[in-house]
Amino acid sequence: MSERVTSAGADLRVAGVDLAAEAPGTALAVLRVEPGERRPSDSSTRGASHAGGASVVLEHLRLGVDDDTLLAETRGAELIGIDCAFGWPVDFVDFVARQAGGARLTSDDTGDLAWRRRLAHRETDRVVTERTGARPLSVATDRLGMTALRCAVLLDRLAGDGRVVERSGEHPSAVVEVYPAMALRVWGLRRPGYKVSGARASAGRDARTALIADLRRAAPWLELGEHEALMRDSADALDAVLAALVALAHRLGCTVPPTAEQRARARVEGWVAIPTVGLAELGVRAAELVGGLGRAD
Repeated sequence: MSERVTSAGADLRVAGVDLAAEAPGTALAVLRVEPGERRPSDSSTRGASHAGGASVVLEHLRLGVDDDTLLAETRGAELIGIDCAFGWPVDFVDFVARQAGGARLTSDDTGDLAWRRRLAHRETDRVVTERTGARPLSVATDRLGMTALRCAVLLDRLAGDGRVVERSGEHPSAVVEVYPAMALRVWGLRRPGYKVSGARASAGRDARTALIADLRRAAPWLELGEHEALMRDSADALDAVLAALVALAHRLGCTVPPTAEQRARARVEGWVAIPTVGLAELGVRAAELVGGLGRAD
């Protein structure tokens, strides 16, 4: 994607949303990237203990977020990463429309497994699996559909609020589709069971505590502050923070864009932002953007 310009010395805010079908289970995180003391550029220290004097601060984290709150509390963010499919597979929509209209099926509508998979998954889902091994749920055939209906309304409301909404996430879109579980794979932070609740809630909390410790080691530039406790208590809150980190990567031009051939579908179906850099490098890039590491004296 094309990198946007932020003036030197200015703070940058990005948001992450772990979206659920209803407000309970929906979490919102806002990260603030602020410049610190300028340090000389030294390639040997890239990704070291601090991102060259810049800080990425978890400014805001809350649960139980409705659409009105989402709109109000993201107005200061340049980009919002939303953990939900932005659209439905083109082939699925075409098939349902033909079937609803009573049209006879074509020879391409074979009904076999390959055909069903083609209708069930978007182009971006296939790219995510090919590149990372993660397997996104189908927005067409899995329970994700209820959340996607809410997301469609939310995206429309954001557009009505004056935000640019491109389902592909391409500049100048104010939103981008994210997938925290996939980002964890890319960043080497896999902690199975961190979403476990109910009878095994204590095991889920232990997994989240370990995952947060892994995250702090991999991204020492990230300041969680008092919000770390909520991340330990809630997988939704933790996913919202991860969503914001992916939004930051996308804002910095560090995600996989759709190819020219994929762009038309991405603009209809949505496009998941796959990070192309590790967390250490992400901190460096953030510092460079706001006037920290990498600016020659």
